[in-house]
Amino acid sequence: MSCCSGPGYATPEDATHAPPEGLLYTTCVYRGVDSKKPDFLATVDVDPLSPTYCQVIHRLPMPYLDDEIHHSGWNSCSSCFNDPSKSRNRLILPCLSSSRIYVVDTGSHPRAPKLHKIVEPEEVAEGSGLLNPHTSHCLGSGEVLVSAMGDAKNPGEGKGGFLLLDGETFKVKGNWEAPGFNPSFGYDFWYQPYHKVLISTEWGAPKAFLKGFDPNDYANGLYGKSLHVWDWDSHKYLQEINLGDEGGIPLEIRFLHNPRASEGFVGCALASSVYRFYKASNGSWEAEKVIQVPPKKVDGWALPNMPGLITDILLSMDDRFLYFSNWIHGDIRQYDVSDTRNPKLVGQLFLGGSITADGPVKVTHDEELQEQPPSVYVKGREVTGGPQMLQLSLDGKRLYVTNSLYSGWDNQFYPDMMKTGSVMLQIDIDTKKGGMTLNRSFLVDFGKEPNGPCLAHEMRYPGGDCSSDIFLVETEAKL
Repeated sequence: MSCCSGPGYATPEDATHAPPEGLLYTTCVYRGVDSKKPDFLATVDVDPLSPTYCQVIHRLPMPYLDDEIHHSGWNSCSSCFNDPSKSRNRLILPCLSSSRIYVVDTGSHPRAPKLHKIVEPEEVAEGSGLLNPHTSHCLGSGEVLVSAMGDAKNPGEGKGGFLLLDGETFKVKGNWEAPGFNPSFGYDFWYQPYHKVLISTEWGAPKAFLKGFDPNDYANGLYGKSLHVWDWDSHKYLQEINLGDEGGIPLEIRFLHNPRASEGFVGCALASSVYRFYKASNGSWEAEKVIQVPPKKVDGWALPNMPGLITDILLSMDDRFLYFSNWIHGDIRQYDVSDTRNPKLVGQLFLGGSITADGPVKVTHDEELQEQPPSVYVKGREVTGGPQMLQLSLDGKRLYVTNSLYSGWDNQFYPDMMKTGSVMLQIDIDTKKGGMTLNRSFLVDFGKEPNGPCLAHEMRYPGGDCSSDIFLVETEAKL
C-alpha cells in the first residue's frame, strides 16, 4: 500500500486494502415525521468487536426544524491524497428543503461529531443564485463543490448549477459553472479530471418533487431525462445527452473508480433503467442502455404498471460489481460489470418493498418472478419500506442499506414507515463469484430512537467510501 501523505488513498487498489470500517455517519430526518424535532446526524457503531456494535452511539441534532438533511460529502478525499495539509475531518450536509448547508466536525471526536459551521440559505442564494443543494464532492484544490436544483430568483423552479465552498472557511465563493447556460434541472454529479469532464444528472423542479410524486408532473416536463456534460477546466457547458423516456429521471451517476476510465453508469429512477455513458472516438460523450428492470402489472396499487424505481447505485472500489436498489419493487441487485457493455446479474435480494406476498398489492404479470417475495424480518422486526441508500465497504465485502428515500415520497409510497421508522441492514457479499446474503444478526432500528421513529438516509465512513472518493492520476495530483 502507498504511504498516505494526505486524506484517502493513492489508488482504488490501495483503498481496497484499508482497515475495515468501524463507524457509519448517517443522516436522519424528522421532517414530515414530526416537525417539532430537528433532523440529526447519527453515529453508528459497525465494529463487530465493539460492545456497542449495531447501536447509535451519538446523535448530533441540528439547530433548525424542517431541513430535510439528505446527502452528504467530505471536505477532503482521495483527490487531495498528495496534499499533507488536507484532512478528511469535515462532513458537508446540504439540506433539500431549507437550503442550508451544515458543516460537521468529525475529526476532533469521530465518535461524537459536533457542528462546525452553518451556511444559511440566504448565503447560498446570494452567493450562487441557487437553492435546494444536493450532492457535495471535495476537489483536489481543497474546495468543496455542491450541486443544486433550485433557482433563487424563482423559488420552486428548477435550475441545475453548482456552488463552490471555500475548503477552510466554508464560505460560498460563487458559482463553479461559467456564466451562460444552466440546465432546467440538477441533481447528482461526478467529475473525471483526466478526461477534463464533469457530468451531472437531473431530478426535477423543487415545486414538483418536494410535494410528492405526481406522474402528471413528469408528463408536463417538471422532471428530467438528460445528462449534462461540462468542461472541467473552463467550467463551460459542453453538451446534453438526452436519454428520452427510457432514461426518465436519471439520478445517481458513477464514473468507474479507475482515474483513467472514460465511462461509468447512471441509474434512471422512473424508467428503471441503467445507462452506460462513455467517451466516443470523436471526443463527445454518449450513452447506451445496458440494464432494464421490467415493470410489474399489479392490482391494488396507484398505477396498473409498477416500476422498480432505481434510486441508488454504486460501484465496488475495484470496478467489478455494480449495485442498485429498486425502491418500489423492493430488491437490491448485483451485476458483474467486468464487461461494462454487458452487465451480468449475479445477485438479487428482496428487502421489503411493495409486492410482498402478504401485502395489499397483487402482481398479475411478472416477467422475472414466479411468485411474490415474502416479507422480511430481522431480529423480529419487519422491514417496512424498500431498500434505498447503499454504501459498500472498501474491500467490497459488506453492503449497508437504509430504506428512506425522502420524507415526502416515503409518506406517499410507504406511509407505515412514517410510524415505524426506517432501518439499517447489512448484506454479506461474495466478492469472488458474486452473490448477496442478508446478515440477520445486524439491525439498526431507527424506529426506536429516543425522540421517536425517524427516517435514516445516506451513510458515510470516516475513512472514505465507494461513492465519495475520486482518484486522480499522478500527474494531476502534482499540479
